Amino acid sequence: MSDEDPVPLVGIRDPKPAWLKVKAPSGERFATLKQTFRDLDLNTVCEEARCPNVGECWGAGTATVMILGHTCTRGCRFCAVTTGNPRGAVDPREPEHVGRALSRIGLRYVVLTMVDRDDLLDGGAAHVAETIRSLRRHQPELLVEALVGDFGGRTRDLDVVLDAAPDVFAHNIEVVRRLTPTIRDQRCDYDGSLEVLRHAKARAPERFVKSSIMVGIGERDDEVDRTLEDLRAAGVDVVTLGQYLRPSPKHAAVARYVSPARFDAWAALGQELGFAHVASGPLVRSSYHAAEAFISARLRPTDRDPDGSEIPPPAGFVPAGRLARRAADE
Repeated sequence: MSDEDPVPLVGIRDPKPAWLKVKAPSGERFATLKQTFRDLDLNTVCEEARCPNVGECWGAGTATVMILGHTCTRGCRFCAVTTGNPRGAVDPREPEHVGRALSRIGLRYVVLTMVDRDDLLDGGAAHVAETIRSLRRHQPELLVEALVGDFGGRTRDLDVVLDAAPDVFAHNIEVVRRLTPTIRDQRCDYDGSLEVLRHAKARAPERFVKSSIMVGIGERDDEVDRTLEDLRAAGVDVVTLGQYLRPSPKHAAVARYVSPARFDAWAALGQELGFAHVASGPLVRSSYHAAEAFISARLRPTDRDPDGSEIPPPAGFVPAGRLARRAADE
């Protein structure tokens, strides 16, 4: 698709292509985790967002948990999370509860995400940091990815989260530059998100930094190319690209169903640009097992590639969580 080509809209009754159809998750591991999350009163984005990969990820020992409540202060046009004003309400027991609860499940990798909390002076940064520390206390070998908002661009609040030493720092660019004002909340900013990612990498170069792009929401192919270039220039190591699917008629319409071949082309471009890993496909989501498995293999020397071969971490690489524990010991 060239710069001049219009992006066609998908009709509301148009059927989804075959590559977006998946079997419902099942199996003993899935059923056990589903019940355990309910029993422990944990809010997983995996279920709330109806992620098509929930069976794959849970079966591999990864999950995404959302903290800081159920109400987001921002109203992005792609997101199904309730928008409103929580009026400063925060459960101070949540960090300890999440740490204890997840230690009982035996996950290998957890994505800790949050709703935006512009009603809090620090945007919830201290709460996120304390939850990361709680996860470390209760399960030291758990790999923790912090998928957070922009905290209004305040580096002091970003540093509170970064100093808690998540193994992976993630912040999603979400859409291409041109669509940011109309698809993301008005308080979100394309260049602001790039600065968040750039700051995270500069503060701890040994830490993995990750971001995600949705496609099929009105962008052109060349705009996605430029977004990948921008993310790599900001120091992002891991990027995921997936098909946008409309949560409800109130949300932004799907403009097109992107073909698997186009996703493959973006994966190839990402590798050329120098990303450590690109997870690109119609069913890929920002928290996706393929990306998390890649990261896990490099943070745990005993982890293996799908072909069974060991993958050592990069030379000189030390997982952020272990850096924090080392500093505490010293």
